[in-house]
Amino acid sequence: MGTIVADLFVTLDGVYQAPGGANEDDEGGFEFGGWQAPYFDGETGEALDAGFADFDALLLGRKTYDIFAGYWPKQSADMPIARKLNEVPKFVVSHTPFEPTWQGTTVLTEVSSEIAPLKQRFGTTRVIGSGHLVQSLLEADLVDRLNLYVYPITFGSGKSLFTRGVPAAFTLAEPPRAFPKGAVLLAYDRAGAPVTGIDIDA
Repeated sequence: MGTIVADLFVTLDGVYQAPGGANEDDEGGFEFGGWQAPYFDGETGEALDAGFADFDALLLGRKTYDIFAGYWPKQSADMPIARKLNEVPKFVVSHTPFEPTWQGTTVLTEVSSEIAPLKQRFGTTRVIGSGHLVQSLLEADLVDRLNLYVYPITFGSGKSLFTRGVPAAFTLAEPPRAFPKGAVLLAYDRAGAPVTGIDIDA
């Protein structure tokens, strides 16, 4: 049985919207796009390179897919990440029919019925960004590992990762990793239902 690993960039208050660029996603009047770059450093880049090199299929939401499909096919195959992203099978969840232009892409329309079988086909299916899709995957209990790159900034508005979902427990998969400019990588494995109803002094 394979695993689905989700990688997200989030603020301290859980906002995942538009980390990569000012005009990436201004839905809802979000004015803070492009917040990740000031905290990016060489160690963060190395961690991302290492993580993104280890997967067998790529799963994206439509918005992230359109960003990736407009960028990565144009990059040199000498870039390990570009080569990996362009080579692996790609799946995009879209409720609007379209003809994908990125080679190796399959369009999916249903989360629970079409994504679960990917675990039978691939060792590791990676989800990058795609916050809305990750929310749906969490609701369907399909996320096996959650890698959160948490940045030392808050907005008080924007699309937040945990505004949807079901109660869930996670275990720390590896020691937290702090980066020079303040970001922290937290890696969690899914661990069933949360344990509640216990008094702290019992």
